[in-house]
Amino acid sequence: MKVLFLSITSFLLTACLAMAQAPTVTASPNTVFAGADGKFEAAADTALVQFNITGQADTAKEAYDAVSKQAEQVRQIMRNNGIDPKTANISSYSIQPMYDWKTAKRKLVGYQATTNVSVKLKDFLKIGPITQQLADTAVSESQSISYTLDNMDEAKTKAVEDAYRRARAAADSVAHAANRSVGELSYASVDTFENIRPVPIMARSMAMKAEAAPAPTEEFTPQTVNVTAHVNALFTLK
Repeated sequence: MKVLFLSITSFLLTACLAMAQAPTVTASPNTVFAGADGKFEAAADTALVQFNITGQADTAKEAYDAVSKQAEQVRQIMRNNGIDPKTANISSYSIQPMYDWKTAKRKLVGYQATTNVSVKLKDFLKIGPITQQLADTAVSESQSISYTLDNMDEAKTKAVEDAYRRARAAADSVAHAANRSVGELSYASVDTFENIRPVPIMARSMAMKAEAAPAPTEEFTPQTVNVTAHVNALFTLK
């Protein structure tokens, strides 16, 4: 009886895949083990615009009111661009005291209220106007944009399918060299990784200096989204 054992590892550009290691598998007689990487690449269909709203005042109540006023400005900006404010998500909200540390005894000088907001956009043409209007109204201290896929699960599935095809092809090659054929799949493990590339943060002061200039993202094409997968598979041999 012959035992065939194969371990193939192909390194892709994604750093995470370099860390993926084949699990410990006890190879039974008449089996072949193969590991391979696969990928799926597609143009981004969703832009995630993230920004914060910050207000400072002498009291916590006044800081809260300041942020509430700015939040209403954000809602109006969204309405002006045909976006329902309800689609925006708030990831955090906080009110913190601010102190003057110049003296030995710290002195309370006010309060700062901050909330982080994210908006998903399907229409990339709206990114420029929204980020510019947020900067013009001095609502947001910083903004960032990242591009992704709306259906990431489907992309991961396609990456896994590609990895499996490569693993199966490798197993077929070894089996053919030994005048055997690959049978049923008896074991498999899967790891997937997504590569989301954020656009560098655009500070408020930078945006306000160029009133007539085009938006930082205008006429540029978002980078594609890459999803990679690693599959380890154990097949029986005929």
